[in-house]
Amino acid sequence: MINMPKNPKAARQTESRKKDHVDIVLKKDVQYAKGAGFEEIDLLHCALPECDFNKIDLSCKFLGKRLDAPLLITGMTGGYKDAERINRSLAAAAEKYKLAFGVGSQRAMIENAELKKTYYVRDVAPNIPLLANIGGVQLRKYGVEKVSSLVSSIEADALAVHLNALQEIIQPEGDRDFTGVLSAIKQACEQLSVPVIVKETGAGISSDVALKLRDIGVKYIDVSGAGGTSWSKVEYERKGFTPGFENWGIPTVAAILMCRGVLPLIGSGGVRNGIDAAKCIALGCDIAGAAYPFIKSLESQFVLRTNLSNSMRVLDSVQSLDKLIEQWITQMKTCAFLTGSKNYEQLKKAKIVFRNSNEL
Repeated sequence: MINMPKNPKAARQTESRKKDHVDIVLKKDVQYAKGAGFEEIDLLHCALPECDFNKIDLSCKFLGKRLDAPLLITGMTGGYKDAERINRSLAAAAEKYKLAFGVGSQRAMIENAELKKTYYVRDVAPNIPLLANIGGVQLRKYGVEKVSSLVSSIEADALAVHLNALQEIIQPEGDRDFTGVLSAIKQACEQLSVPVIVKETGAGISSDVALKLRDIGVKYIDVSGAGGTSWSKVEYERKGFTPGFENWGIPTVAAILMCRGVLPLIGSGGVRNGIDAAKCIALGCDIAGAAYPFIKSLESQFVLRTNLSNSMRVLDSVQSLDKLIEQWITQMKTCAFLTGSKNYEQLKKAKIVFRNSNEL
């Protein structure tokens, strides 16, 4: 049972902020001006693939469960009214295509227990890996026992601890004290019954940080590099402080190259199609992750179809999301075919060409 703090003002502020974040991401141009690095690399083309496209198998294991493709719909939202529909639609799609799914930060659920329904998706996604989510500062503040309740309450397979120092320093009401976060993550690794994943929120993870996380027992790193949604830009839209950091961060490809070999990796941050996702796998990631393309596909259709009933709008938005996921999987399989990779294991060994050099 989560012992809820009696601070309704803080709970309302968090709930409002969650809604603001989604609205801004969908309606404003808050993408990085610089690329994630995928535009600088190519998968090495194999003119003689010697494989049957229809037999290509991209299935893999993640958190002890089988995925049909190495993809994670990464944590985006939760904690306000519309988030329930969004999370359930995304999770149901992930279940349909056997992908992994993560919820957004559960801080709002700590502050208001009634918001659990905006995060609970296990009934529509009974078989896939599901990631709970909390910020590193909130983990330190609330402690492992309370955060453990968040994990168990949504029946998650792992806890993703997100690091968002850039966002917090720009955010009008942001946390500016990150002391003790590493120690809090260490305690979570030691005490939780599920693996701990540490993820950035779009500014990337360096090799130095990756090594520190490995040494305290973290099981996966989601590099979440620069090149996709800029959360500093999002916070500037919310009257954030300290201008000039719109494009701060380590590009995703650079972060992957820094961190590979340290821990199993999730490649996210500016992953915008199945080709980018396949490049993540070839670069050394275990799975690739994305958020913006999936929520954009889901919500754009829902918002546009105002002439229809709510149930028909939901159906249209889900069909749009299904079409996008199918396209991503087809693109990944095509990358496998064109590199002569019959399966996931061979795609992990596919060669990469760096466009500005002859390096493979």
